[in-house]
Amino acid sequence: MIIGVPKEIKIQEYRVGLVPLSVREFVAQGHEVNIETNAGLSIGFSDDDYRNAGAKILKTAEEIFQTSEMIIKVKEPQLHECAMLREGQILFTYLHLAPDPKQAQALIDSNCVAIAYETVTGEKGRGLPLLEPMSVVAGRLSVQEGSHFLQKHCGGLGRLMGGVSGASPAKVLVIGGGISGFNAADVAVGMGANVTILERSEEKIQMLEDYFGDKVTVLFSDRETLVSVLKESDLVIGAVLIPGAAAPKLVTKDMLKTMKKGAVLVDIAIDQGGCFETSHATTHDNPIYEVEGIIHYCVANMPGAVPLSSALALNHVVLPYALKLANKGWKACMLEDTAFREGLNVCHGKITNKDVAESLKMDYIKNPSQLAA
Repeated sequence: MIIGVPKEIKIQEYRVGLVPLSVREFVAQGHEVNIETNAGLSIGFSDDDYRNAGAKILKTAEEIFQTSEMIIKVKEPQLHECAMLREGQILFTYLHLAPDPKQAQALIDSNCVAIAYETVTGEKGRGLPLLEPMSVVAGRLSVQEGSHFLQKHCGGLGRLMGGVSGASPAKVLVIGGGISGFNAADVAVGMGANVTILERSEEKIQMLEDYFGDKVTVLFSDRETLVSVLKESDLVIGAVLIPGAAAPKLVTKDMLKTMKKGAVLVDIAIDQGGCFETSHATTHDNPIYEVEGIIHYCVANMPGAVPLSSALALNHVVLPYALKLANKGWKACMLEDTAFREGLNVCHGKITNKDVAESLKMDYIKNPSQLAA
């Protein structure tokens, strides 16, 4: 199979779909790899590095799309990239379609086969292995960025995360105890903050209590508890995930009026539309805005702030799946592997993921394996 890797073009996005080590694996198994020139340069991988790994360097994204059977990216394709996709061409990347009807329609119109990293499941349908490394990065970064914007000159209320003699530590609220929420809490505890996690899953609550012990307060998440804890919080991390679906709006605009002025909200769920009513996507160039005196950090590609670490971690988990697609083809993967079936979001002009379709209020194919028959 011919694999194509275009340069990422989203604002302040420096990750790359395949690093040279991954290219070597594809070439060793008999595949061809086309890389757009300078695709990995921002994180230290030159065109010569890719040539030495066995790749062919092409000058433009148009050439990549025209000559490749499978496109491997990091972020969702921009609309003019969607227009370069063709019928039957495989697209393997993060899509986050639930809050993005324009992209969804463009993929439908292209008749491509779009498989989303974020909805591919693990064994027996548990976990999201291709989302997990970026959830870890985003969770850890959320506290790092949140603590930065708590500083007064950045617009925050001026609270030191770990406190100091005569001044108590910052109070950090993490909404959601999944992968990103766990990692956010872990970093916040390491910085000496006073941490509370809200979670609804009894299994996760038990896991969090076992891991953190008395270092963290873990509470069952309901509206009354959220409102109560929110009032006292200096930093709030929104880490709620419903795979494929739009994130629920848990913190309303009215709730902001009860919070401390200069408190900071970090919305890790912004790729799925955000879990705060007042969230809208921002960029690393212009990461924050203020509503009701509350600082909002809603960068839609948070792991892009550390692109080398993120690209290496992502390649580590994506490579086996991408090789399987290249070796067997998408149809065999869909028929044999339920994990891949969950990852299929758009195929031959049809939405194939229930949660995505319901979020977009579109019809979907209930049995996508019939498209692969």
